[in-house]
Amino acid sequence: MKKSIIWLLTIVMSLTFGALLYFQLMYLENMVEMREAQFSETVLRCMAATSSFLEKKETMHFLQEDVAIIEKSLLDDSPYAGNGDRFSYSIKSPDGTVTNYTFAAEVDNSKSDPAKMGFPSPTNNVETRYRNMQEVIRSQYLYQKGLLNEVILSILRDSGKRPVFQRADSTLIRNYLTSELANNGLNLPFEFAVTTTKDAILYASQGFGDNSSRGKFSQILFPNTDSQLKLNVEFPSQKNYIFSSVRFIIPTLAFTLILLVIFLYTIILAFRQKKITEMKTDFINNMTHELKTPISTISLASQMLNDNSIQKSPSSLKHLSQVIADETKRLRFQVEKVLQMSVFDNSDSSALKFTEVDANKIVENVVNTFKIKVEKFGGSISSSLDARNAMISVDEMHFTNIIYNLLDNAVKYMREDTEPHLNITTRDIDSDRLEIRISDNGIGIKKEDLKKIFEKFYRVSTGNRHDVKGFGLGLAYVKKMVTIFDGSIRAESELGKGSVFIITLPLISADNPGDIDN
Repeated sequence: MKKSIIWLLTIVMSLTFGALLYFQLMYLENMVEMREAQFSETVLRCMAATSSFLEKKETMHFLQEDVAIIEKSLLDDSPYAGNGDRFSYSIKSPDGTVTNYTFAAEVDNSKSDPAKMGFPSPTNNVETRYRNMQEVIRSQYLYQKGLLNEVILSILRDSGKRPVFQRADSTLIRNYLTSELANNGLNLPFEFAVTTTKDAILYASQGFGDNSSRGKFSQILFPNTDSQLKLNVEFPSQKNYIFSSVRFIIPTLAFTLILLVIFLYTIILAFRQKKITEMKTDFINNMTHELKTPISTISLASQMLNDNSIQKSPSSLKHLSQVIADETKRLRFQVEKVLQMSVFDNSDSSALKFTEVDANKIVENVVNTFKIKVEKFGGSISSSLDARNAMISVDEMHFTNIIYNLLDNAVKYMREDTEPHLNITTRDIDSDRLEIRISDNGIGIKKEDLKKIFEKFYRVSTGNRHDVKGFGLGLAYVKKMVTIFDGSIRAESELGKGSVFIITLPLISADNPGDIDN
């Protein structure tokens, strides 16, 4: 699959998942807002009902109290003037105003005679009876209105003087509000307080105000009077209640995120697999070239050996045999490089032979062997083995290959206009670590390639020169072996100025010698 198609699918699927997550989050937010609005509306409705209930209770109190007072006042203070067919009464208001009422009736102890009760007799004409009946109804209405006005005036005058514990009893408020909330489907614990309109607390339940993040609701008590009281209610578990009502959406968000992670991981695998495929293709091409060259040389030399003229020339035979030997050695080296692949697939270090060796001596031997190759290109190699303690526990053969591979790379990727100059140093760090530095003045490595040079099959683009072929395994092999030796390796480089490879390995102390295989 082409990389452009993979990128297109990635963009389309990312946009799809992004839109899906966005709409789910918007739906969740709207659901939470709707639940909060419903919750607030229900609570405020229940609080308004509680306030109305308290008003009715207070009105009942004044009705029961004031009706008795008014009745007593009527009996004791209101004069009745009987004149045979009429009587009158008066009501004194709290402000001192006196209202007189006259009732057309004949006062008698008899209850059976309609004429004596003040109702027109059957002999009266219809108009007179109608007028008398209107007068009776009007008088009764005025009497009841007077009573009601007296009660209202008493409420307006005396309600504010009652103690708050009588007007808004805490037990009464809790019981009624609990009942109202339960009737509306809210069986939640709550805390409440009665305050003034300026938020001065008159009394409160035990847990009121413990958490400022709780949702609080307020309702004026006795709003139809000159009241300064306010009921405040808060719900400690409001957030949990709202969350529980929308929690069914959470699994859908989780599944969407899981699908998104799986999709992204699949895309990463696809790109990684494509990269590995490209690397393997390059590896096969490089391997074919590397193996065909010595094979062709050996084949040509063997054909020349069949020539009679060559067979008669000892010098030619010696030359051809040397060519065959060199190319065979080169072929064997390339095959060994390929066989190093088995190291990457086998993380078991038991196959290695760990011995206690002096790193300075091994480095010195490699430098002496490699000096001929460097001088062939007119260059030089120097060493500064300053480590006082260089005893390490490694596989000697693989450790030698590590040093040799790094020096070989330095020569391979030298600058064409400059003789190669290599330098290798050793020093001990903090008495328990050995540092080996191998530096060169070659073509260098780009910064973006430094993190990838230790990957299998990876070859730096600037290093893909026509005269340098490889499999991209050398540095990967070095990294793998250094890791097995409990060490670390890093590279520092500047394009056009050279590179430095720094290896750090644990030292063997005299008190804690490493495992040595004899």
